Amino acid sequence: MSKFQGWAVPALLIRRRPGFPAEVAASRLRIILLTPPRVLGVICLFALAFGGPAEAQPVFSHQLHLNKVGVTCTVCHNAVTSSKVATDRNLPAQATCLACHEGETAPKVKTSWLPDRKIDERTFRFDHEFHVKLGNIAPLIAAVIDSGTYLGKHGDIRRHLDSDNECQACHRGLQETGLAGKPNLPRMADCLVCHSEIDNPFSCETCHLEGIDLKPVSHDRTFIDQHSTGRLNLDKSTCLPCHGRNFGCMGCH
Repeated sequence: MSKFQGWAVPALLIRRRPGFPAEVAASRLRIILLTPPRVLGVICLFALAFGGPAEAQPVFSHQLHLNKVGVTCTVCHNAVTSSKVATDRNLPAQATCLACHEGETAPKVKTSWLPDRKIDERTFRFDHEFHVKLGNIAPLIAAVIDSGTYLGKHGDIRRHLDSDNECQACHRGLQETGLAGKPNLPRMADCLVCHSEIDNPFSCETCHLEGIDLKPVSHDRTFIDQHSTGRLNLDKSTCLPCHGRNFGCMGCH
């Protein structure tokens, strides 16, 4: 038995996970014990109705596979070499992982999450096959950043652009990443390094699908009424990816 502020709490309840603080577990248990049964019952019903099982979080390290194992991106993401639309699912196949992770070459791993791995909705056009054939465009993006003509905030992406890995020109930071996410996806301003003809709103559907609402949520009525008055203290560099540098009022009005 463990004690927390006079409460005798079975150790089994407060140490269900190694390293889980006993005080926190005891505090949560006390809340449960003091909650009226009817209220606790309602909470349980909501949890059963809307909570559902937690989605298993996949475990993967791009850092390990790129730096230590030495595999190239297209060894696992081999579908990109023939992918012509943005909605293609270019994640590795289970068989690709198991070619090495069979227990001898590499440890056995669970791959059951791969077929169910969700990808974000794609609202734009993109041809991986075409862009892979272009080779490494990292020097082009780096040159635009160095010249100060990158359309938008580039953050710290410049330090990733001296790589000879052609995929990391757009998918940056993978050599420092576990499971890839949104920070490793290209920015719209990367596309505009080459696709530089901006005539908003007429040029949007060159890349974006028809009927997609592209207006940022920040562009509410207050923004519409005051954006040209100087009262909003706008960071105009954030406007560049959509509006370019030569944008005028007639583009929208």
